[in-house]
Amino acid sequence: MTRKFLPGALCAALLSACATAPAPNASRPPAPSAVTAADAVLPEAWISAPVAGDELDSVAAWPTEDGGVWLIATAKSSHRLAVYDGDSGQRLRTFGEPGHGPGQFKRPNGIAVFGDAVFVVERDNRRVQVFELPDFIPRGSFGEEQLQVPYGLWLHETGPGELEVLVTDSFMADFKTGLLPPMAELDQRVKRFRVTLEGAGVQADYLGAFGDTGEDGALRMVESIAGDPVHDRLLIAEEDRRVGSTLREYSLNGPYRGRSLPPFDADAEGIALWACSFEDGYWVAVDQVSPTLFRLFDRATLEPRGVFAGEQVANTDGETVHASPTARFPAGALFALHNDQSLAAFDLRDIVRALQLRDDCGR
Repeated sequence: MTRKFLPGALCAALLSACATAPAPNASRPPAPSAVTAADAVLPEAWISAPVAGDELDSVAAWPTEDGGVWLIATAKSSHRLAVYDGDSGQRLRTFGEPGHGPGQFKRPNGIAVFGDAVFVVERDNRRVQVFELPDFIPRGSFGEEQLQVPYGLWLHETGPGELEVLVTDSFMADFKTGLLPPMAELDQRVKRFRVTLEGAGVQADYLGAFGDTGEDGALRMVESIAGDPVHDRLLIAEEDRRVGSTLREYSLNGPYRGRSLPPFDADAEGIALWACSFEDGYWVAVDQVSPTLFRLFDRATLEPRGVFAGEQVANTDGETVHASPTARFPAGALFALHNDQSLAAFDLRDIVRALQLRDDCGR
């Protein structure tokens, strides 16, 4: 069964891909405890049982035919995907194994869902694999010739069966020490592909790369990326704390728009669009401290709208907003990674009440 998604719903599942050793951010200090005070501390609806050794990174939501939702997380160290039930947090299954062939992974990072297709970025196989859900049937891969050190991705529908897929590429002059490439090479930080889902396969065409090469707009260490076609906006996480980790605003066709958000306390990680209507809503961005700070910004203006933390959730990489109702979450939920070993859920109604957000976002 193929599902049709509104652009706003598609934009809600955004990705993060935290670098670990050897990594471009290896020379940075460890994330500090939170410096910014949270406006509210919320109880988690559930936290899944920890699984050591997976090193969970990014998460995407897939609505099931029975009205529930699967959460599909990338497991970097065990080179596989882990599937959880969105209402209970129960771990349902895993998929994949180490390797280079179809259905095999080498350090999977970013992940996104469109209809019944799931896209997975592999840092060390330097590609994006595509699978058909619910059975994870391989449909193909792309990017092997263009990608160097890919991490995150964002995709949106540009026509029937046609997607634009943007993949961040955090190649370095010296990967182990975090030595940056020359500024002139930072125009290759985001790679653009046109992807057509035809039959059981995938057709991908490379459309080029972009990235600012100026001091203010450059993407020195880049992972998470998310977009909002309604406002012609991309938010791209800059993780180099030497210049201040933040989100930079780009237009959909590539140019830096001259604005970055105020610096985060630690790494700017997962980015999720919470669409309350066609034009309005919020951006939710992860500040990777302990406890994790979830920073909210107005969808249209990018003005700050509050900060919350969970009672336990810490060291978060990826997150996703699933704003459709389920049995457990009638107004939807925010799902986030916890300490590389678990997933956690927050009821969107709790966030609305705690931060005094728009009523139509919590019902």
